[in-house]
Amino acid sequence: MQRRLLDLQDLDLQLDQVAHKRKSLPEHAALAELATEKSGVDKELVAADTEVGDLRREQKKADSDVDQVRQRKARNQQRMESGQVTSPRDLENLQHEIGSLDRRISDLEDAELEVMEKLEAAEVVQADLQARADAFAGRQSELEATRDAALKELDEQRAKFAEERAKVVAELPDALVANYQKLRERNGGIGAAPLVGKRCMGCRMELAPSDLSAIKAAAPDFVLHHEECGRILVRTSESTL
Repeated sequence: MQRRLLDLQDLDLQLDQVAHKRKSLPEHAALAELATEKSGVDKELVAADTEVGDLRREQKKADSDVDQVRQRKARNQQRMESGQVTSPRDLENLQHEIGSLDRRISDLEDAELEVMEKLEAAEVVQADLQARADAFAGRQSELEATRDAALKELDEQRAKFAEERAKVVAELPDALVANYQKLRERNGGIGAAPLVGKRCMGCRMELAPSDLSAIKAAAPDFVLHHEECGRILVRTSESTL
């Protein structure tokens, strides 16, 4: 019966390995690193979106300013060409105003062009950042899919080992399982070990002749403990007694 304790130990080690693999999947580290990089790009993208939005509003205002002055010039031009203004003085004033409006239109168009150039440059930066953000999102989806597939496989292994473990535990006395579990927690996951030759395979130490003699004299169902490491020592066909 005690040899089933070794089966329990083996299953627990396999469960430990599964738990370790779940925690140490390379996708976890890759996703964490990606999240850090993506966060930086996302912040830059927010700033770029804000700048583009501001420049578009500025361009819209510049377009509106130019359009208003052009309309005013067109109205004055129409008045002159219609013959409605007959006074030489009024005509001179109107021509002077049209000249002023032309200069104003030129200044506004220069300002409009400057805003357009800034907007084009900002949109290039925005598009580049958006492309990087999209690439990050795509890479994140790939990593998550790979991670989830690996976790699913590991969870299936864990469920299988857990089911087998429950069957083994059902065959062993509760007190023995409790003792084993306590020792396992105390000794780095190894609560029971086989005696192979003259060596405890839990701590790899060779037993003294007197200890081997005591083990040989013990009843088959007597629970042995290695005095050096404290683990349950299980006799096997490979034990030298």
